[in-house]
Amino acid sequence: MRHWFPWVPSFLGNVFILWILATPVQFWIGWQFYRGAWGALRHKSADMNTLIAVGTSAAYFYSVTAILFPSLFRISGIRSAVYFDTSAMIIVLILLGRLLEARAKGQTSEAIKKLMGLQPKLARVKRDGQEIDIPIDKVQVDDLIIVRPGEKIPVDGIVTEGKSTVDESMITGESIPVKKEKGDEVIGATINKTGSFVFKATKVGRDTALAQIIKLIQEAQGSKAPIQRLADVISGYFVPVVIFIAASTFLIWIIFGPRPSLTYAMLNFVAVLIIACPCALGLATPTAVMVGTGKGAENGILIKGGESLETAHKLDTIVFDKTGTLTKGKPEVTDIIQINGFSENEILKYAASAEKVSEHPLGEAIISSAEQKKIKLSDPKQFEAKEGQGIQSTVDGKKIILGNKKLMNNYNVHIQGLEKKAIEFAGEGKTAIYVSIEGKIAGLIAIADSLKENSVRAVEKLKKMGLQVVMLTGDNKKTAEAIARKAKIERVMAEVLPEDKVNEIRRLQSMGSKVGMVGDGINDAPALAQADVGIAIGSGTDVAMEASDITLIKNDLDGVVSAIELSKRTIRIIKQNLFWAFFYNTIGIPVAAGLLYPFFGILLSPIFASAAMAFSSVSVVSNSLRLKKIELGKVRK
Repeated sequence: MRHWFPWVPSFLGNVFILWILATPVQFWIGWQFYRGAWGALRHKSADMNTLIAVGTSAAYFYSVTAILFPSLFRISGIRSAVYFDTSAMIIVLILLGRLLEARAKGQTSEAIKKLMGLQPKLARVKRDGQEIDIPIDKVQVDDLIIVRPGEKIPVDGIVTEGKSTVDESMITGESIPVKKEKGDEVIGATINKTGSFVFKATKVGRDTALAQIIKLIQEAQGSKAPIQRLADVISGYFVPVVIFIAASTFLIWIIFGPRPSLTYAMLNFVAVLIIACPCALGLATPTAVMVGTGKGAENGILIKGGESLETAHKLDTIVFDKTGTLTKGKPEVTDIIQINGFSENEILKYAASAEKVSEHPLGEAIISSAEQKKIKLSDPKQFEAKEGQGIQSTVDGKKIILGNKKLMNNYNVHIQGLEKKAIEFAGEGKTAIYVSIEGKIAGLIAIADSLKENSVRAVEKLKKMGLQVVMLTGDNKKTAEAIARKAKIERVMAEVLPEDKVNEIRRLQSMGSKVGMVGDGINDAPALAQADVGIAIGSGTDVAMEASDITLIKNDLDGVVSAIELSKRTIRIIKQNLFWAFFYNTIGIPVAAGLLYPFFGILLSPIFASAAMAFSSVSVVSNSLRLKKIELGKVRK
C-alpha cells in the first residue's frame, strides 16, 4: 500500500519481502479461517470464514503467481501486481474484532468470582457445648450458627435465638433491612446489622440461595446463542455465487477464449475472486462497532462488544428493577407534617437527635435530612428502642417518642387525625413515623426510597419508541405499585426472588419478546445474564456490571434510551457498509469475468481492482465515522 502511504520504507515495496511477511499471516494466523471454511463446506454451506479464506487465498496466490510467472500477465498489456497487503489486512482486522469480542465475553466469568467472594470464609458454630470457628464448607445441615453484629450470615437457615435486622438488599432488592426473630429465615451472604442471634443451618454448599444465583448466572450466560452476523448471511449467498461465476468464467474462456486460452482462463478466474475479495467487508462491521462503542463511552454507556450493540436495536420490552435502578436505593425523608404549632425544623431536630444512637436505616434517613438542613443536633439520654414499634428518648430535657401508631397508643399520645395522612403515605409506598414531644403529638415524618429525577422521563421516552416497560422487583407489592404509578409503569411484578426473576425473563422471551433487563444489584445478576441485553447501572454492584452487556456509568436512565438509539443507528450504518462493501466488487465481477472483452477488448486491470477495493474501504470507514456526529437521546419510533 506504498502508493497510499508514501512514508512507508522503500524496502517494504520489495515483493519478496512482502511475500515473506504475508505468508505466516496467511497460513498461521489465518489458519482458523481455512478450518472454518472446511467445516462449512462439510456441512454444504458457506459463511464469513469461507469468503475470507477464498478471497485472501485468491489475493495471496495471485500475488505469488505474479512474482514467479510475470509473463502470464503480460498478455494484452496487463501489468502484474501483488495483493499481499490486502490479504494480510483482511485477516488481521477481522481477528482484531474477534479478539476484542472474546475479551469482553471473558469478563463475564468475573461475575461468578465476585459472587463466590461474597461468602464468608468461616462460620462460628455450636458443637459439643463449645463455640468453634470452622471453614464454611464444613458447615452441615442442622448446625447451630452464631452471628454477631456486622457479620455476614454464612449459610441459609432459620433463627432459633435472638433478634436483629438483616440487610438482604443483595438478594431481595428490599432497600430497608428486615427484622429477624425466632422462626424467621435468613439467607447466606446477607449482612447482620444490629443484634446477635443463633440460627439453625437448613441449606449449605450448593443448596444455598447464593449458590443458586451463581448457578443461574452460569446457565444464563451459557445459554446465550451467538448472533448470526449479517455478513455471514450475505456470505452464505455471495460466496457460492462468486465461486460459480469464477468457475464458469474459467470454463468459458478455456473453451471459447483466444489463444493462449488457458492463460486467459486462469487470469480471469483469479480476477473474479480478487475483485470479490472482502477487503471492505473486513472493515464493515468492526469500524461501525468501534465507532459506535466509542460514541457510547463518550455518553457514559460502556458496551461490552458488537454482539450487545447489534442486539439492543431489536428489543421490544424493557424490564426495570426498582431499588437502586428506578429509585435512589436509599431511604430519605420525603414529607414532614406539622401539628400543634411545632415547626418543621423543630420536629426534625428532636427526631434526629433522638435517633443519633440508633442504627436503624429509617433513623439514619432522619439524621441525614437534618444534617442537609444544617440543623444542630443534641445528644439523647435515656434512649430505649421498642422492638417493632419505634424509640423513646430524652433530648434537651424533653421526652421524645418516635414510632408507629401502636407505640403512640402505648404512651397515650393522641394522634389527632394524623392517621388518615399516614394511610395516604402508606398508599404511596412511604413509611410514616409519628413524632411526640413531651407527650404531645408534634407531627408525622414520611420516609421512602424515592424515584430518581430522570426515571419518569426515561420511561416515557421508551414508550414513545414503542417498547413495553415492566417493573420487576423483590420489594413488597404495595411499595412496588406505588413507585410504578409515579414512574408511569403499568405492569408490575413484585415480591419476586432472584430465581423467579430469571423465570419471568424466560417467560417473556418464550412469548417472542426481545428483553432488555436494567438492574443494579446482585439479585439482578442472573436476570441481567438471561436477558437478551443486560443493562447495569454504574452505581450498582460489580457483580451486576460483570453479568451485564451494557453498563451506564452516569447512573442515568436516559442512558437506556441512548443505548437503544445508538444500537439502531449503528445497525443502520453496518447495513449501509455491507452494501458498499459488496457494491464495487459486485459491479466489477462482470468486468473481471471478461464481459467487456468481446465488445471492447477490455480485461480487468489489477490497478482497477486495487482502486475499487480501496474506494469501497474508504467509503465504509467514512460512513462509520458519521456515527461520531449523531446526537443521542432523541426519540425515534
